[in-house]
Amino acid sequence: MIEIENLSKSYGQKRVLKNVNLSLASGKVYGIVGENGAGKTTLFKCIAGLETCTGTITSVYPILKNHLGFLPTNPFFLSKITGSEYLQLLCNARNVKMTKFQEKNIFELPLDQYAETYSTGMKKKLALTGILLQNNDFFILDEPFNGVDIQSNMIITAIIHELVALQKTIVISSHIFSTLNDTCDEIHLLREGVFVKRVEKADFQELDAEMKSFALGDRIERLGLR
Repeated sequence: MIEIENLSKSYGQKRVLKNVNLSLASGKVYGIVGENGAGKTTLFKCIAGLETCTGTITSVYPILKNHLGFLPTNPFFLSKITGSEYLQLLCNARNVKMTKFQEKNIFELPLDQYAETYSTGMKKKLALTGILLQNNDFFILDEPFNGVDIQSNMIITAIIHELVALQKTIVISSHIFSTLNDTCDEIHLLREGVFVKRVEKADFQELDAEMKSFALGDRIERLGLR
């Protein structure tokens, strides 16, 4: 169990997160949705310990970040590091002894090539493989399906289901609502740094319709297409 209480984050005078509260249980997938700029990535970075914030984050782990795998929207790779070297680096960070990475290469990546030469989707798959090999208990996946091919999307969905079976905790954001419907137990709507709605699986389609209505409004009519 992870408890997030009154988490707030500001950049100068701009308050990005405003007293966010969230409870995360083992064996569940939590979807976080919201417009660009709503604060999703900032929230993820705060939980992962990559940003300072106010409020409290408590868990069963003495140091949460040592048991957390964070997949950012755009993973960063050091210059002149191969795919296999990157995986070795992440395993070393968790004291996981592993050298036969080709056996774990389910996305069939060119592990002998420099990671910086990978496409956007390949980089994301490499970063995901790395945090999976660390044997983490908590995963934050920021747009894991974005920029990834259909076959890999199916593999990622299956991976999430397997992590749930292993009683891991997963937090995920996605602009592809169907992927949330396939993976999440509940979805939280973040708007201007505040959670405004929590929806369980039975009401996902209602939330989807609400978000479409909010996003579209009268924008198409105002455009006056001819």
